[in-house]
Amino acid sequence: MFKSLLKNTINKNRLLVENFSALSLLQIAEYVFPLITLPYLVRVLGPEKFGLVVFAQAFSLYFVLLVDYGFNLTATREISINRNNISQTSRIFCSVYFVKAILFLASLLIFLPIIIFIPKFSSDFIVYTFSFLAVLGNIMFPIWLFQGMEKMKYITIINVLIKGLFIIPIFLFIKSPNDYLYVPLINSLGLIFSGILAFVLSIKIFKLEIKKPSFSSVVCQFREGWHVFVSTIAVSIYTISTIFILGIFTNNTIVGYYSAAEKIIKAFRSLLNPISQAVYPHINKTASISKKRALIFINKLTNFVGAGTFVVSLLIFFSSGFIVKIFLGSQYAQSIVVLKILAFLPFLIGLSNILGIQTMLTFNFKKAFSRILVLAGALNVVLVFFLIPLFQHIGAAIALFITEFFVAIFMFLFLKKKGINIFNVNRYE
Repeated sequence: MFKSLLKNTINKNRLLVENFSALSLLQIAEYVFPLITLPYLVRVLGPEKFGLVVFAQAFSLYFVLLVDYGFNLTATREISINRNNISQTSRIFCSVYFVKAILFLASLLIFLPIIIFIPKFSSDFIVYTFSFLAVLGNIMFPIWLFQGMEKMKYITIINVLIKGLFIIPIFLFIKSPNDYLYVPLINSLGLIFSGILAFVLSIKIFKLEIKKPSFSSVVCQFREGWHVFVSTIAVSIYTISTIFILGIFTNNTIVGYYSAAEKIIKAFRSLLNPISQAVYPHINKTASISKKRALIFINKLTNFVGAGTFVVSLLIFFSSGFIVKIFLGSQYAQSIVVLKILAFLPFLIGLSNILGIQTMLTFNFKKAFSRILVLAGALNVVLVFFLIPLFQHIGAAIALFITEFFVAIFMFLFLKKKGINIFNVNRYE
């Protein structure tokens, strides 16, 4: 019996390491590959055209959030629990895609009138249309399925290869600011190709049955994803919307200064994503067996992530001038102060991810999770409408930092009130 238990433990740890490694490579495709092109694009396009491209991308991300509907968390959790039941997994798979199709049609009904009738958008109709194509790629890419099944290596290979290949056209076709339209087109085509291949691969690997989902299963998916969807929208208010509101109040050049610095922060933050995505199904599975064991694991994760992200944040803060000079160039001197203000976001977001996603969602505090993020979104709206007119890109950075600090503190206080302290492992051992 001891040998069997030891073997199971080794297999589980091996699976966790394997998925973490695969997710790390996936993040290279998702964030580090764009970081390779960032120094080139910001220099060739200049702050104005780069700002326009990023503004259009921020606009399209609203629709990505709509079709995602929180499935990267809720569907992942459902799949992880039912992974040994092909019939149930197939039901979840088909229901999620059906809901995504409905939400995509809703997205079109919102998107088209905006880019046709509102002058700020209609004047750059093509760049917004090319950016919107990324929504299709997002619909097709079933990362939630592979995460829930804890079989990330297959989908990672596809993603890394295709996104690696789509870096090449950036350098081949973008030679001047006038070539800015190619940036969203190339990015969207890469997402669409990888999404289609991943969809086909998922059906073959897991032998899924494709059939029309029942009305009750579709309703179930809408209901299960609602609180996470609301919280995701709330998060977008102080992430995506910061760029969007900055673009409304200022101009593309100011957006360029802010977004260039934010992209550097996102690249460092992306180092957290493989850990978060790899451990989330593992923590859920562990919690369904033993709450105590799950909390001990979360405590160890907190120590590891907290120490690592704090060091990274310190390095960004003290090296901000050098980082901007190397990655962005002299045109973006205004980005240095933004990078300094945002430097400690990897640390704050690392903690709030463990407090919120890994702990609050795992232990079914969905409503509280949503409420905290909705409050954070409301706080950010107040801050950006006050600070951006006064301080422009610097005000946007200050608003984002204050909001992320609010999220981490309130999540910690909520869990403490519920008797959960992720920093104190002694109470669980």
